[in-house]
Amino acid sequence: MPPRQRLSPAERRAQLLAVAARMFAAQPYDEVRMEGVAERAGVSRTLLYQHFPSKRDLFAALYRQAAGQLLARSRVDPADTLVAQLTEGLDAHIAYFAENRNTVLAANRVLAGDRLIQTIIADELDALRERLLAVLPYAEGRREAVSGVLKSWLVFVQVLCVDWLTEETCTRTELREVCIGAVLGGLRPLLDEDPAPEWPR
Repeated sequence: MPPRQRLSPAERRAQLLAVAARMFAAQPYDEVRMEGVAERAGVSRTLLYQHFPSKRDLFAALYRQAAGQLLARSRVDPADTLVAQLTEGLDAHIAYFAENRNTVLAANRVLAGDRLIQTIIADELDALRERLLAVLPYAEGRREAVSGVLKSWLVFVQVLCVDWLTEETCTRTELREVCIGAVLGGLRPLLDEDPAPEWPR
């Protein structure tokens, strides 16, 4: 075990999450052991359990952190085109999925029945939906219809990307463009103004 560094509680928590992020990305969820995380971090198991009472709690904290980071990278700027914003957000998510395949599969497959993990995923999708609603040109009385399309589209993207991790049947660019084309096709009938005139129908 490496010599333990003196860190504040917040610094120690951040260090443990960083170590856990690497381990969950490198190994399937069932193969990650709390003892291994403690050893890699250079701390005792007792200290690790003081911060995270279980592996599930550690994973949940890690996935919540990742969701927040992805939200930060999914900007919504009314001054930019919708396609540019969708491209940036999707590229960030697809890159994270590809670089953290085991982590994403754990959240969406292994822990698919875990209420806390699924709440983290649902909260991120809801935040993304609200951001998109804020910039789309829908008419009065159409918010619920547009919101429903976005909610269904975000679930579609999630499922499609997780399936892509299992078997890469297309390139990242093709995956992204399928996702963009799907949301534009769903939104155009509901909007008075084409949200992406530069994108072919």
